[in-house]
Amino acid sequence: MMDSVELLTRGVLIGVGASALMDAWALFSRRAFGIQGLDYAMLGRWIGHFPQGRLFHERIAAADPIHGERPLGWAAHYSIGIAFAFLLLAIWGLGWARSPTILPPMLIGLGTIVAPWFVLQPGMGAGIAASKTPNPRAARLRNLATHTVYGIGLYLSAVALTIIGT
Repeated sequence: MMDSVELLTRGVLIGVGASALMDAWALFSRRAFGIQGLDYAMLGRWIGHFPQGRLFHERIAAADPIHGERPLGWAAHYSIGIAFAFLLLAIWGLGWARSPTILPPMLIGLGTIVAPWFVLQPGMGAGIAASKTPNPRAARLRNLATHTVYGIGLYLSAVALTIIGT
């Protein structure tokens, strides 16, 4: 397979696989422990306010709803997951993807915590690193667990692709 096609294919599949594992983790956490994760409709609402120049909200749940906010949020979630998979491949290359090791995806997975702590949460009214939430420490630990799972998902997705020969 040509390198550019292989890069595109692996980037998308690794990103989708890692994002799907995050979603499975969120579902498990909700059912097993009653932990409520991010409602992707709120992510869509936040993004949906961008065209009006509204990047920061006091409380995103109180903001005006956006038509199609739930599908927009889900599309953004998977697009972001794919984008970070491409970052992994941009740094470590196809050589890593053809013979994956655990450290690079874990570094990317944990590194992605920057996005919610310093962009998403402040923009949605939760403060830097969930500082304005009722229990910031618990929120941060949940975020770290979720992004660790994303890193594991990057690795497992890459391994799965090597096993099936993609």
